[in-house]
Amino acid sequence: MEFKAKDIAMILNGTVEGDGEITIHNISKIDQGVPGTLTFLSNPAYTKFIYSTLASVVIVSRDFKPEEGLSCTLIRVDDPYSSLAELLKMYQQFKPAKTGIEQPSFVSSSAKLGEDIYIGAFSYVADGAIIGNNVSIYPQVFIGENVAVGDNTTIYAGVKIYADCKIGADCILHSGAVIGADGFGFAPSSDGPFSKIAQIGNVILEDLVEVGANTAIDCATIGSTIVRRGVKLDNLIQIAHNADIGENTVIAGQAGVAGSSKVGKNCMIGAQVGISGHLAIGDSVRIGGQAGVMTNVAANSTVIGSPIQDHKDFMRCMAIFRRLPQMSGDISDLKKAMKLMEEK
Repeated sequence: MEFKAKDIAMILNGTVEGDGEITIHNISKIDQGVPGTLTFLSNPAYTKFIYSTLASVVIVSRDFKPEEGLSCTLIRVDDPYSSLAELLKMYQQFKPAKTGIEQPSFVSSSAKLGEDIYIGAFSYVADGAIIGNNVSIYPQVFIGENVAVGDNTTIYAGVKIYADCKIGADCILHSGAVIGADGFGFAPSSDGPFSKIAQIGNVILEDLVEVGANTAIDCATIGSTIVRRGVKLDNLIQIAHNADIGENTVIAGQAGVAGSSKVGKNCMIGAQVGISGHLAIGDSVRIGGQAGVMTNVAANSTVIGSPIQDHKDFMRCMAIFRRLPQMSGDISDLKKAMKLMEEK
């Protein structure tokens, strides 16, 4: 499938600088561009590659000013990264959608199936499940009893969704994700062993949620663990029982949110962050990677460190920490000088 630069510019509401008739048939990285491909420049660290790339077309910001000659055609837009995302989404939509129920697979007679769905081989759809329109369920997926899946949702191979969980519309669940496994609930007994506390709640994923590969979202002890509209979860994340993740929050890989903690909307949480249980994280909070969150965090805060502190304080502390070896030597020298003065 080929497109002319001028047609792409029209789609992106951009302007062409160069040959608008040139055609592209694929997308490439700017440092690995080949003729006939389109790429983009968003990160200034990659600016040097625009002068040597062999890509035919490069999407750049409107204020980009080349310092050397260019061999490529430019498409100037307001935001190159967002424009590329829009193109990739369109490219994905051009792929033919799978439909039908492959065999062998099991679909309960009491399950309700929408129109234009796809169910891959070796999948299992249990009693009372409700599958919306245009849903794609790839091979080896387990859909438990009374699970509801909204329209246009994609569930990739190997996902497991336990009974009674609710998945919204336009969601994406990547391979190996587990939705609704038991929360980590145990009570100590008088004679030593821990007794399991039954976890009878469910998980609710609202619309436009994306869940990364091998991420686990536990069911609530009572009630619901909720991941709200527009949340994006990376791979290998743990969301514990009764947690509540606010709208449009993004969480990077290997992070964990402990039981009953509530994360506000529009938060950005870095990789390997650990959030303790029963905490409240305000709206629009930024948490740096590997932070240990053991206290509530006020809205609009930026924190880092373990335990967390304001990011400016953290940077000051790190500046001092890096000077500790020199400071230690200086203190040793001062002690020696003072000792000599006392001896005299």
